[in-house]
Amino acid sequence: MSDWLISLEGTETGHTLAMCLAVFAAFLHAVMGALQKGRFDPWTSRGAIDASYFVISVPLALFVVPWPEPHMWPLFALCAVVHLVYKIFQGMAYTRGAYTVVYPVVRGTGPLFTVIGAWLLFSERFTVVQWLGVGVLLAGIYGLAVYNLRTIRVARATLPAAMGLAVMTGLFVALYTTIDAYGIRATANPFTFIVWLFLVDGVCIPIYALYRWRRMEVRPDPAGLMARGVLGAVVAYMSFGSIMLATRLDKVGEAAVLRETSTVFAALIGWLVLRETVGPRRIALMTLIAAGAVIVEFGG
Repeated sequence: MSDWLISLEGTETGHTLAMCLAVFAAFLHAVMGALQKGRFDPWTSRGAIDASYFVISVPLALFVVPWPEPHMWPLFALCAVVHLVYKIFQGMAYTRGAYTVVYPVVRGTGPLFTVIGAWLLFSERFTVVQWLGVGVLLAGIYGLAVYNLRTIRVARATLPAAMGLAVMTGLFVALYTTIDAYGIRATANPFTFIVWLFLVDGVCIPIYALYRWRRMEVRPDPAGLMARGVLGAVVAYMSFGSIMLATRLDKVGEAAVLRETSTVFAALIGWLVLRETVGPRRIALMTLIAAGAVIVEFGG
């Protein structure tokens, strides 16, 4: 399968497949965020997810995918550090703000800096029309965040801190997206990069999550927590794998922008699953986000 995927790099079929993978990753990323923000403490939820995909990755890394080339180990170390810092900022933001406020800010900050990173690292260029699309998408995302900030009444005292942490999280989203895109292009087999990154990435947070869980006065049910962890691990594998393959098949910047339609999916999940309020203004802003992504995709 890896040979077939590599053969599609730079082709029209590869471009179409990359677009589909990026949108699929957007949906799954919103699901992943909801799983972490749901009824459990975000830190313990994230720890259960990371522990689960670490366990899944061990046999895949040792017996299924090819062994990484020597030059990949420093890249894995760098990726692991950047992903860890991203998760720390994300966990801190989720404990201070409502999901539908924090998530749009995170996702709105990411694509702009990813496009800049793709220009610096991969010499990718956006047309004037595509930059217009980025502007439309960002207007929709930040408009959604501002609207949520004005209308949501829970945890108002901690929302300014949550917004600042969300911006920092978005910066690290851009950083890890660009570095990961470089990493998946630096190895012969893309699945080697995906599996081994999950392996090294799944070590730290579970240790802290276990420490946090033991200190809780009311501990979450371990069975329910681990069930969420296994589900989240499968979603994470599919989401991250999809966007990484998209960045290998086609432009990093376009894939990153398309992934930010996850904000639309996140708002729908917040409404349908987490019972957070959605109205006509929010629907209009979500439409603006989707329109921006379409402009970027077809404006090249």
